[in-house]
Amino acid sequence: MSETTSGGVTWLTQDAYDRLKAEYEHLSGPGRTELAKRIEQAREEGDLKENAGYHAAKEEQGKQELRIRQLRRLLETAQVGEAAPSANGEVTLGSVVTVELAGDEMRFLLGSREVGDAGGLDVYSERSPLGAAVLGRQPGDEVAYTAPNGRDIPVKVLKVEPFTG
Repeated sequence: MSETTSGGVTWLTQDAYDRLKAEYEHLSGPGRTELAKRIEQAREEGDLKENAGYHAAKEEQGKQELRIRQLRRLLETAQVGEAAPSANGEVTLGSVVTVELAGDEMRFLLGSREVGDAGGLDVYSERSPLGAAVLGRQPGDEVAYTAPNGRDIPVKVLKVEPFTG
């Protein structure tokens, strides 16, 4: 679970931090070496213009380097700890929120999908229409958000709990 605060700091559980750090270390170490070897092998096969293996490896390298940069930024700004419950019971990043959504009850984690297992909960970003609508709200608050299809969807916050992982 992660939470980004206004200062650009990302909150991570210890488990999420350890998992992301291991991924970063693999990709930036052995992962880079393995990919460089594959590119070199493909390069030795001849004409690079028509070498599908070479182009695929180069594309994978670009994606891997992007992931390395994302992980580095995330880990550099990480604050590791447990989610603190909101002092006033409002929805914050790291909250498990139960809402009534268009007449149906729904429970989800407000945070980032990036950091993994949310214990079987759906995860909504604070930048998603639903996440933005409930962020800062308290149980009993009613709000509506505009869905991608243009319809206004009514939401009532029923319960707010800290994420315990």
